[in-house]
Amino acid sequence: MATIAQSIDESPRALAWILELLKEELAPVPGRAGIVARMVIAATLVMIICETFRIPYAFEGAIYTLIISRASPRATLQSSGAALLFVGIGGAYVLISAGFVISVPILHFLWVIGSFFLAFYALSAISTYGAASTFALVIAVGVPIWERHVSAETNVEDTLWLTLSVSVGVVVTAVIELTSARLKPGDEIMLPVVERLSAVEHLLDCYAQGKPTGASKKKVIRFGMLGTSSLRRLLRRSNYSAQYRVEMSGVVALVGRLVDISAALTGLSFKPTDTDTEQLRILGMTVAVIRTDLTTRRISHMNHFHPDHAPSRIPLLNEMHNIVSLIPQAFARSESANVPLPPSPSMQHSTLLAPDAFVNPGHLKFALRGCLAASGCYMIYNSIAWSSIGAPAIATCLLTAVSAAGASRQRQILRFAAFLVGGLVIGLGSEIFVLPHLDSIGGFTIFFMVAMALVSWLMTSSPRLSYFGFQIAVVFCLINLQEFARQSSLAAVRDRIVGVGLGLFMMWLVFDRLWSVPVAVEMKRAFISTLRLLAQLAREPVSKDPDIAVGRTYSLREMINSSFDEVRSLADALLFEFGPSRQQNLALRSQFVRWHPRLRMVFLTQLALWRYRVRVPGFELPAPVATALQGFDEGLAYVVDRMADQLQGKASERRSDFKNALRNLEEQVLSCCSIGPQGPLTAELQTFLALSRSIENLTLSLDNEIDGATPHDSR
Repeated sequence: MATIAQSIDESPRALAWILELLKEELAPVPGRAGIVARMVIAATLVMIICETFRIPYAFEGAIYTLIISRASPRATLQSSGAALLFVGIGGAYVLISAGFVISVPILHFLWVIGSFFLAFYALSAISTYGAASTFALVIAVGVPIWERHVSAETNVEDTLWLTLSVSVGVVVTAVIELTSARLKPGDEIMLPVVERLSAVEHLLDCYAQGKPTGASKKKVIRFGMLGTSSLRRLLRRSNYSAQYRVEMSGVVALVGRLVDISAALTGLSFKPTDTDTEQLRILGMTVAVIRTDLTTRRISHMNHFHPDHAPSRIPLLNEMHNIVSLIPQAFARSESANVPLPPSPSMQHSTLLAPDAFVNPGHLKFALRGCLAASGCYMIYNSIAWSSIGAPAIATCLLTAVSAAGASRQRQILRFAAFLVGGLVIGLGSEIFVLPHLDSIGGFTIFFMVAMALVSWLMTSSPRLSYFGFQIAVVFCLINLQEFARQSSLAAVRDRIVGVGLGLFMMWLVFDRLWSVPVAVEMKRAFISTLRLLAQLAREPVSKDPDIAVGRTYSLREMINSSFDEVRSLADALLFEFGPSRQQNLALRSQFVRWHPRLRMVFLTQLALWRYRVRVPGFELPAPVATALQGFDEGLAYVVDRMADQLQGKASERRSDFKNALRNLEEQVLSCCSIGPQGPLTAELQTFLALSRSIENLTLSLDNEIDGATPHDSR
């Protein structure tokens, strides 16, 4: 009864929080209207072309116009080219492989199951999301085509029509995006970061002057509500270099944390002292310098700004200073990267695949779970002889898998809410009340544009709500873009709605009920996994072969970067979890969010030190220093593993070897240079020692915090 009463008490607060979130998510922001206009124009043109020239499966082309990368002209061109390539590969796969299995039932069944596994694996392992989704959709719709009892000629024709429909969507969208592009490469990442820094700078200036305005507070709070999930998703799906993605992921995480702290600062009522005013002024100046350097791309000069300050009586200001001082260090690797990292032949694969496509077990797990959901749909609709629900069910499984990482009520709510709104309200409602009054393609075009404008506006919010808009678009297009005339019967609409519902049910069952855990548990597991990977990276290279060493490091780097993104995504999803343990889970989330930016800095500094470990030309160390560095790396790995043990509740001895290892490393450097403690060092050795001291300071501070936040056995 207490649990029920607590849930009832939480309901008004949860509703108020959700309404405030919707208000912030749906508010117009600079550039949003332009993106929505281009999405609507592209989808409408695809619809008109397919309806005019009677090209079947128009829903495939229309859906693609909503998921193509709009990051930059380069990203659009690469995404479109990759999508066209994989459309051809998907069509060829279906046509060629179906011919070998169509007449043998057991082989045909295994082919269907194997095709589903391949589609989900591609959705996870192909780095370009537009290419992965089009390939998966061609298989999702192509396989049910060959389930029909019609001539092989008809199946071949429909498969070719399917690839043509997707190709039309790719070409139309690419042309519109390239003709309207105005941004320079990198602006899609840099500009949102600069906007957030500008909002924080303005707020700090207002506080320093003793006149915090409502507008400055509201802007920071809005950015805090939006979060940085859209930027992380953009970086993850981009074709930028691995170095740029890793460094900018660190900057995005730090800036996101800075915005969160600033938003929390607006909730405090305090009168700043002279020390606080000076701290606010210095922080504002620092943020202004960083913002200017990012805007002008003068990244290499950012680390020269290290403001001194007196500690403030307000803990949030001290934490803001720590975060601001870490942002320039995100580019420490660029500072020491005067010599390019030697390429590994084993890692010189196509950029179409994720670097960890064949080593990360997460891709395999995702494919197995997705295959189980799609195969369940396949066996259900065949066992009840209701084949018309097959294509919508399988397509829904693949498109719903966009955010199938971790168990979350957020995803459950958005899936079924989108099903109700898109399927029953917009889809079925339009068939009954709107479409009977439209007798031309012109009237349908107006209705279609209104619907696309609605879903596009939802899709351009943060990923927490954009998923809802995307699911509405999928259901709407599946219902309204499969014929060239208005349906006189609701049977076809009924079948598609049932198919979508079946797909959603199976995805909910497999991803959210089988092998699933609460979000808080999954977040903790992902954080611990990140620590284990960082400890493993500290021990690299374990192989004497330079090609293998570089290849393993590249794979670890991608896995760690993905793990960081997973932790933050799960932390965002946790905000949608309500129940008796909500306050405890939010406290755990607060700890991980606070530790997350510093752990990223440990990772970036590890990458910078890695060059010295493998003796990249220009980064060779004397033999005694290299030996001391090995001891330092072992000490780092031990401390990081110890943090993971603490979070897992395992007993672990607390040793001071890491501090001793740093002291020994410093002594060896000074000894090899034959100079006193105050003597000058070469620029490269100064950088080396600065990186070593930085990683020691960050790691031990995290270790102390995690040790203080975890319970200890009193025995």
